[in-house]
Amino acid sequence: MNRRARALPVLFFGFLLLFVLMFLGAMVWGAADTTVRDVWLALTSSERNQKIDILREIRFPREVAAIGVGAALSVSGAIMQGMTRNPLADPGLLGITAGANAALAIAIALLPNLDYFGNMIACFIGAGTGSLIVWGLSAMRKGGASPFHLVLAGAAVSTFFFAVAEGVALIFKISKDVSMWTAGGLIGTTWNQLYWVMPVIFVGILGAIYFSRQLTILSLNEEIAVGLGQKTQHIKSILFVITILLAGAAVSLAGNLVFVGLVVPHIVRSIVGVDYRLIIPSAAIIGATLMLLADTLGRTIQAPYETPVVAILAMVGLPFFLIIVRKGGQAFP
Repeated sequence: MNRRARALPVLFFGFLLLFVLMFLGAMVWGAADTTVRDVWLALTSSERNQKIDILREIRFPREVAAIGVGAALSVSGAIMQGMTRNPLADPGLLGITAGANAALAIAIALLPNLDYFGNMIACFIGAGTGSLIVWGLSAMRKGGASPFHLVLAGAAVSTFFFAVAEGVALIFKISKDVSMWTAGGLIGTTWNQLYWVMPVIFVGILGAIYFSRQLTILSLNEEIAVGLGQKTQHIKSILFVITILLAGAAVSLAGNLVFVGLVVPHIVRSIVGVDYRLIIPSAAIIGATLMLLADTLGRTIQAPYETPVVAILAMVGLPFFLIIVRKGGQAFP
């Protein structure tokens, strides 16, 4: 057993400990002055007071949403990078989140009384449409879809779908409603929203873990996967559906959050190696921790005012993206 294999239990324990500490910090820190005791009472007792009500009805659902969104985007990004062998793959860079945003804007405009479940279905449809267009455009090139052309097609399609969302918002005079989604954030998350979204994210992550062995083989060499008897097109279709479910659910809950699905898989891969049986669960934990951190910073930097979470994530993600491009699209490390 090599050193990395022996260290894996310690690494996972460290990931989980960091996640628990970050969740506790997210619950304690904020505009409202709360303590660890208030958090404990909010979780374990039926006691009621102003601080406990804030924790139960505002902060707790918001941080649960941060966990779900961070895990969903990180796992979907890891799947896309492994399936395409493209280190620049990310739901935000390849048209998935932009397609979901456009579909959500159309749903708000044409079906204003649609419930949250309906909005989530619209996000799934938009995410699938966006990703299919990106794949189709990049595959039209002779030689198939390369990482570089996937990113170019993703940028073009994302710009188009963001323009569609803005155009719909202006025509139907719903700019405020649409901008609340496209800005990206977790303000106003409710338990009713989590009731619909979190089961989808949970099932999607379980599905990703279940197919992680096949994803590992695909990420190394598709010819080897075929030689080992894998039905590669069947596996890719399933992984594609899982990616759409995760990204669509995340967008329906938090709007357009870029770079999470790009950064986290690279960080995790540099720590645990190239086996997706380790990458997927690790990415879920680290992605959830990163989103908790970003949301906590957004709530506290200018408290009681909010700093957009998307801006905080961009400060981390954009330099990371430029580093990958400078390395010629090679993965870390």
